[in-house]
Amino acid sequence: MTERLYAACDPYDHESLLTDAERDVLWGLRRVLDEQAHPLLAEYWDRAEFPTQLMAPLHELDLMAPHSLTASGVEPRGLYHAFRVFELARTDASLATYYTGQAGLFRTAVREGGSPEQVARWDREITSWRMRGVFALTEPDHGSDVAGGLTTTATRTGDTWVLNGAKRWIGTATFSEYLAVFARDTADQQVKGFLVRTDAPGVHLDVIANKAALRMVQNAHITLTDVTVAEEFRLQRCTSFKDVARMLRRMRSDVAWIAAGVQAGAYEAALRYTTERTQFGWPIAGFQLVQEKLARILGNITGCLGLLTRLSVQQDAGVYRDEDSALAKSWCAARMRESVALAREVCGGNGITLDTDVARFFADAEAVYSYEGTHEINSLIVGRAITGLSAFTH
Repeated sequence: MTERLYAACDPYDHESLLTDAERDVLWGLRRVLDEQAHPLLAEYWDRAEFPTQLMAPLHELDLMAPHSLTASGVEPRGLYHAFRVFELARTDASLATYYTGQAGLFRTAVREGGSPEQVARWDREITSWRMRGVFALTEPDHGSDVAGGLTTTATRTGDTWVLNGAKRWIGTATFSEYLAVFARDTADQQVKGFLVRTDAPGVHLDVIANKAALRMVQNAHITLTDVTVAEEFRLQRCTSFKDVARMLRRMRSDVAWIAAGVQAGAYEAALRYTTERTQFGWPIAGFQLVQEKLARILGNITGCLGLLTRLSVQQDAGVYRDEDSALAKSWCAARMRESVALAREVCGGNGITLDTDVARFFADAEAVYSYEGTHEINSLIVGRAITGLSAFTH
């Protein structure tokens, strides 16, 4: 049996559900993250800059469709993709956000919204990073209510469309070639999807400054002014917000896995610190109150892994329900918030510095808690499924 990846933070060994081939790919990712990424994180987080020198090493791993997992002609399992997200987030939430923006959000937009011909044309380009894109749904004035409130417009003229509006909080858009933009058709008022080049006339991107979380992610405010898009770049199977919702139910579980990974990273950093730090002549990990906090964090991680591995198994079987991914995101994100606070707490004053890693996880958790649906919105999705009653407008 080869060495376990998650021996410290997975006492129930959910990792054992992975195949040896899947674990080998994740070990390759671990080496790149440990050797090339981790030494840069504190500096770049503090500078609020993304370490672009990590892009090529991460892309070259071909994690979306590694040959060792696709040689037999089948796609990698959802559980492998999930642990890939977990591994990235265990190192850094910004790196996980960057990677899932391409591998989760943008790829899903094309695979779920595109015609078979569009998917055949673009999917391998996306998995190889030769075609880089992001998911542009949220607007300056519409996040939780974007289903009914989306105001970006698309007007068709012959074989072209003209888009006007704005998008906000779009992560790593400035590093991308394409925006998967969702806009309301002025003819039928239905939401449609478009692939818009970031260098197209009328597209303007501004990086959002002064963030206290996910500081390395270059979130953009995007303005679209009379932007022309050819019909061939309209996502042919995205004809209403129901189609966008179908994408979201497939993508939301990625954020739940990020929440689990953030906890694992914070826990491992806290465990490392508390076993090395001495007070009163004794490692602080040997004090009862510190051990109680560490046990609580480990319990939170274990609960999240149990929920999420089962969700991934269901999704591999083709079961995708809004309430399942919403429950996973809201519950795991809430546990994450508690876990990172406890990790920071056991590190004392040193826990507010970037030197121990826990401060970075502590701050970044606040962004993860809010994106891909707030706790309240995801709770209402679950509540609607439980009761059969919608409370969104009450």
